[in-house]
Amino acid sequence: MAGGEVTSEASPVLRSRTVTLLMLAAVAASLLVSTVAPMATAVVGLILFGVLHNLLEIRYVVGRFSSLLTPPFLYLLAALVAAVAVSRLVSGMAPGPARLAEIVLGYAILAAAAQHGLDGRRRVTAWVLLALAAVVSLAFPAYHFLALTHLHNVVPLFFLWDWSRRIASPRGRRAFRAVQVLWAVVVPVALLAGLVPWALSAHPGMVSSVVGDGESFLASVTPPGAAGALAVRVLVVFAFAQTMHYVVWVALLPRVAPDASAAFEARVPWATGPRLWAAGFVAAAVFAVLFGVDFDQGKALYAALASCTTYLELPVLLVLLAGGAPAAGGSGGTVIPLPGTRTVTTELPAGTPNEAPAEAGRHSA
Repeated sequence: MAGGEVTSEASPVLRSRTVTLLMLAAVAASLLVSTVAPMATAVVGLILFGVLHNLLEIRYVVGRFSSLLTPPFLYLLAALVAAVAVSRLVSGMAPGPARLAEIVLGYAILAAAAQHGLDGRRRVTAWVLLALAAVVSLAFPAYHFLALTHLHNVVPLFFLWDWSRRIASPRGRRAFRAVQVLWAVVVPVALLAGLVPWALSAHPGMVSSVVGDGESFLASVTPPGAAGALAVRVLVVFAFAQTMHYVVWVALLPRVAPDASAAFEARVPWATGPRLWAAGFVAAAVFAVLFGVDFDQGKALYAALASCTTYLELPVLLVLLAGGAPAAGGSGGTVIPLPGTRTVTTELPAGTPNEAPAEAGRHSA
């Protein structure tokens, strides 16, 4: 027999509905600011929340997936990510070789994750697919980094899908997941299709003193050679997805997944929540100065630091999607109460499947 926490029926439904509605409101607000002033939204968001969201994301991923990120694999991952960061720092002097080196290192990280977290046919299948993808990436490096830039913003969709398993109500779980698909898939497709009923502009506006005419920033998030309406639409998609990315890591998951934070602090006791937030705000002030002095150089330094989260989340995501090594730190095995939910301690049979909470949550206290 193993102990578990089960919530009463009404409370988790109410709380999951509240979280879902707040996410829906965030989608609307993010869409508004991103379509009205996309470049300003992207740049201001980067300055204010860039480093902070990286710190909070590392806390969640390491805490939530602690059974996968064991010390030997974590040390290998740290070494490979450090090499990626160095390649980004030297990309200004030798952009071609540095970018190719990052691509090779990125696929090496994913291959190591398949070796560590998968087995049998799944491991071999992952290696074959990674080899094919690596060939394409090396042949078209510019599009590789463009895809990496945009896909990074929607990665929270998969972590939120995983987290939603703890919502006891099947209806509440479906509603929550629908909102995530809305912001990560439906809205970007609608924006790219030109379905926004008002004119869009790539003018830097209030951040012109930081990015100048904005051409350099625009080129970093749009396909090579893109111009006109297509370039503006891609910029808007980036600004919207990045804003939602920050909403998830800064506002949502720290609030609804305290178990992951606790698991991280158990491994790194000195990295408490207040210290991470303080470090994030101090870094924001430092990068505000760096961006103001030389935006391109500041962005290059930020990209090197951000590689830590980008290449930490990718191997975890690979194993998660392939159904590999079980996760820890608040897995889907028991219902974790949403903020303010009344809980009742009860006994659950050992070996209860992951989706059992959806049924167990129906037993009222």
